[in-house]
Amino acid sequence: MLDQFERANFVKNLKVFFLVMVLFFGCSKQMSENRLADTNFNKSQAIENKSLEKSESFNEAPTLAPLMQAYYDALKRRDEQALRKTLSSDTIKSLEEDMKAEKKKSLVDFILELETLPDKPYEIRNEKIDGESAIAEIKGGSYQVWTKFYFVKEAGEWKITNKSPDFEK
Repeated sequence: MLDQFERANFVKNLKVFFLVMVLFFGCSKQMSENRLADTNFNKSQAIENKSLEKSESFNEAPTLAPLMQAYYDALKRRDEQALRKTLSSDTIKSLEEDMKAEKKKSLVDFILELETLPDKPYEIRNEKIDGESAIAEIKGGSYQVWTKFYFVKEAGEWKITNKSPDFEK
């Protein structure tokens, strides 16, 4: 009788063991397949993002690129007067209000506290001009990804604003 009980117990334990092994290997295989699928998805996303970044460039911003170059040069030379010539009056007013609240005197210093000056000039692309306003994508410095900014025309000259549809989201 003891032999029969031990045999039944052994068979029961063996069934449990096989069930656990089937579940373990089944889950392990599913996890491996999921990891492989995630890896393949991430690789395809990276490839897609790179191709999108290249294909999304419609123009090299021929109208606004010289303005961004002037902005970069003014910051690099720490030339307050030249910097003010690149910014819209609303942007200057807004920055001066912030400077006053923080008891700052220099617009150049204030901007350089907020924004990282890139080693090379900002990149700009995809300008879309609509009368006295425009939008374009900028990359460089604090903007490591393409970021849209608004521009306005004041007294016949294009100016940079501190407004972006990407910040409004």
